[in-house]
Amino acid sequence: MKSISYKSRKRFSEDEMFLRSKVFYKMMEVRRSVRKFSSKKIPRRVIENIIKTAGTSPSGANCQPWRFVVVSNPEIKHLIRIEAEKIEKENYEKRFTNELKNAIKPLGTDWHKEFLETAPYLIVVFQIIYNENDSQRKKNYYVKESVGIAVGILITAIHNAGLSALTYTPSSMRFLNKILNRPKNEKPFMIIPTGYPSYDIEIPDIKRKTLDEISIFID
Repeated sequence: MKSISYKSRKRFSEDEMFLRSKVFYKMMEVRRSVRKFSSKKIPRRVIENIIKTAGTSPSGANCQPWRFVVVSNPEIKHLIRIEAEKIEKENYEKRFTNELKNAIKPLGTDWHKEFLETAPYLIVVFQIIYNENDSQRKKNYYVKESVGIAVGILITAIHNAGLSALTYTPSSMRFLNKILNRPKNEKPFMIIPTGYPSYDIEIPDIKRKTLDEISIFID
């Protein structure tokens, strides 16, 4: 593989590093998941840049095992909602334990998934388990880990653009392959409704763990 110089990577003074890290943290600190979206349209070029940013993610053996299917078609979003709500209704009525229901109750969620239609874009993320070329199957490595990192960068890019998102994972997602005409080597990973939050939205006043609670420094 051809190598390129990385000496041009810009370096910052210690003070500037600290300031940049603090500013970025303050920006991300206000990020929240939302379940009520405005139908206001988002320029496609913004979404394209967000997807390209997610594509800069590291991946196992540089396989880049992700596919981002961006859905804005109202009819297809409607089909996705219908299938997702079938699964969710059964979950809430038959499968979810009372403990789980109590845990998610403060989030204000139930089996109704209006956001699948109201959000201007649904970014459906697929894991590419393997590639097939000329009848040759090539395995991808560390697929779930790689796609998980890419989704983290995707969500950060969405927030950086001034938009909001929700990470949504129905318990069964294979219906997405059929609706979106994706091959069997692609496995649904997550649906990320993306757009502006609705004007009347209120969100849970969640508290995040402190630095001491989430980290250990070993000097």
